[in-house]
Amino acid sequence: MNAAVIVAGGSGERSGLAGGKQLASIAGEPVLAHTLRAVAGCGLIDHIVVVAHPDRVAEYRQTAVAPVAPQQPVEIVGGGATRQLSVAAGLAAVPSDAELIAVHDGARPLITPDVITDAIEALGADPTVDGVVVGHPAYDTIKVVDADGRVMRTADRATLWIAQTPQVFRASALRRAYASAAAGGLEGTDDAALVEAAGGTVLMVPGPRDNIKVTVPEDLTLVERALAERGRVRG
Repeated sequence: MNAAVIVAGGSGERSGLAGGKQLASIAGEPVLAHTLRAVAGCGLIDHIVVVAHPDRVAEYRQTAVAPVAPQQPVEIVGGGATRQLSVAAGLAAVPSDAELIAVHDGARPLITPDVITDAIEALGADPTVDGVVVGHPAYDTIKVVDADGRVMRTADRATLWIAQTPQVFRASALRRAYASAAAGGLEGTDDAALVEAAGGTVLMVPGPRDNIKVTVPEDLTLVERALAERGRVRG
C-alpha cells in the first residue's frame, strides 16, 4: 500500500495570516482542503495522514478535512515544534505495511493528482533509488553570498533544481533516515536531505512551477488566480 503524509502542523506565524496559512480561505475553501482533495484524488494513495497543529486537531478536522470527505482512511495527528518533528509524528501514524510514503506540504494547494501519480510511478520504475523529489530546474542566476550579502561566487545553475513536494520514498528508507537523524541530532531542510544523509539515492523529477508554497498573504492571490484559470481551461 502507499500512504501520504500531509504536513500542516506549523503555526503559520511567518505568513501574517489570521488563523495561519493552512486554514486561510482560497476560492471559498481552506488552503489545506484544496491540498487534501488533490492528494485524495490520486488513485495510487491508499491511506492519508494529516499532521495538524497539536492545539487545533479538531478544528482542522472540522474545517478542512470533513468537507473534503476523502474515500481513503484519513488520520489527523498533532505535529511537533519543527517540520521534521511533524513529519516524524506523521510517519508514526502511517500503517506499518506501507511500501511507499509520499510527503507533501499542506500549504502547496496547487498540486495535482497527476503530479503525485507521476512521482510515485517514477519511484516504482527505478529500483536503484530510494526517493523521488518533484521540482524544476533553477532558471534564475543563483548567487552565493556571505553573511554581509557580498557575492562570493555565481553558482552553476545547470546543476541546480528547486525542490518542492511531494517527495516520495520507499517507506523503509524514509523511516531509517528519520531514525538516524533523531539519533544523530541532524536537522534537514527537507525529507530528501535526511534520506541523502543516511546514504540513500534520490532522484529529481520535473513538476509544475506553479506548485508554490503559500508563505505570505500575496501568495493566496496567486493561488486563487491559478485555480480560476484551471477552472476556465476545464470549462
